[in-house]
Amino acid sequence: MRVLAVLAALSGAIAVAAGAYGAHGANGLAAEWLRTGAQYQIIHAVAAIAALRLAWGRGAGWCFVVGGAVFGGTLYAMALGAPHWLGAITPIGGLALIAGWVLLAVGALRD
Repeated sequence: MRVLAVLAALSGAIAVAAGAYGAHGANGLAAEWLRTGAQYQIIHAVAAIAALRLAWGRGAGWCFVVGGAVFGGTLYAMALGAPHWLGAITPIGGLALIAGWVLLAVGALRD
């Protein structure tokens, strides 16, 4: 549980840094990718920390951290010049984020 909390906190820090760079150091499509990645990543970093408060929320927390890293990470990489084919991987992160929310819903129903 401690590892997940640390990773969620670091995810939040990365999101803030990416968002700041998108707002102040990047232009055009790169700035848009950075802002989008940061927005999704910060929301899910907070959600992961909140999920840790629930006995059944650990799986959702992992989905949020991993999904945020994949979703935001691929957008950040493309914004920094990586090949655009990485955009094909971005939805995998989105699916992990959706899975986290579904896990929270299932856990709430069972609680």
